[in-house]
Amino acid sequence: MKYYIIAGEASGDLHASNLMKALQKQDANANFRFWGGDLMQNVGGTLVKHYKERAFMGFIEVIMNLNKIFKDIAFCKKDIESYNPDVIIFIDNSGFNLRIAKWAKQKGFRTNYYVSPQVWASRANRVHAIKRDIDAMYVILPFEKEFYKDKFNYNVTFVGHPLIDAIADRNQVNEFEFRKTHQLTDKPIIALLPGSRKQEITKMLAVMLSLVNDFPDYQFVIAGAPSQDYGFYKTFIKNSTVSFIDNKTYDLLSISTAALVTSGTATLETALFKVPQAVCYKGSNISYQIAKRIITLKYISLVNLIMDREVVTELIQNDFNKKRLKQELELILNSEKRKQLFLDYYDLEKKLGGKGASEKTAKLIYKSLQS
Repeated sequence: MKYYIIAGEASGDLHASNLMKALQKQDANANFRFWGGDLMQNVGGTLVKHYKERAFMGFIEVIMNLNKIFKDIAFCKKDIESYNPDVIIFIDNSGFNLRIAKWAKQKGFRTNYYVSPQVWASRANRVHAIKRDIDAMYVILPFEKEFYKDKFNYNVTFVGHPLIDAIADRNQVNEFEFRKTHQLTDKPIIALLPGSRKQEITKMLAVMLSLVNDFPDYQFVIAGAPSQDYGFYKTFIKNSTVSFIDNKTYDLLSISTAALVTSGTATLETALFKVPQAVCYKGSNISYQIAKRIITLKYISLVNLIMDREVVTELIQNDFNKKRLKQELELILNSEKRKQLFLDYYDLEKKLGGKGASEKTAKLIYKSLQS
């Protein structure tokens, strides 16, 4: 079978790559063409365009790049027609994917969606387009199935969260060798996860690094995103005791004592590694004001959204400053809150439905192609 897959950022690349591996087990003749990243490319097939060429964060940034986005959409449609896949699989990335899905459905292509857009957070009216244009939706958060059914009478399939598999299946790191390889001290590690896009890192990292001198008994380590090179991070590093490790976030989290994390998939990854964290977010002023008016959620982190209560502290916009961040880091290092986080993390993992999300989804997609 011929599969055309569209993923839009680092987390989409991860989930899509694991789905591709699972599809290969179901379909010995699986042929992939995709928009994604290095992880998908490592599985095999043809990469059409890398996600880092089109990673725009925030309303203003998207508006400034509309011309490029529309060119990409037009090119994608032509590329799909030329490839003529048996199924198109969309991975999150709703602004781009829902436009392609509308066209694809009209053209008669089979359309599947894996990892739902966050329609439960804002612009829920997008569900009407999803019902019209998507043949099957596979969701990874437990509350999404209920949201779609109760509010829109749309049946979707909850398959569990693929991060559980990604974390469980990774090779265990040897802490001594890891520290030696990356020239780390023997101090407890505070991991800094400032995001994957330049706009995020620019707004997050300097504030995170401002705490280094206040915690001399800890080693601060920046987790470099695969979409950025060290030269970009280097401009923010003013303290020689700070370390940088590129594209080894899971290994780093597995030996970390605490973490400061930019809101996104990384908050859930950090929780699944059982690392106490503070969640951080700061956008451009205009983007933040717009977001406040259209996002209806009580929380921004996946951990709190899944648990439906505040498990991890969220420092958003003006609350994301050195004073508040220092207070929260002290709490997750040395207080009862640290103990409570471990208990909450175990409850969180239970809610996510166990292992096998990629395999379940691959089986359902391949089975649907037989009919």
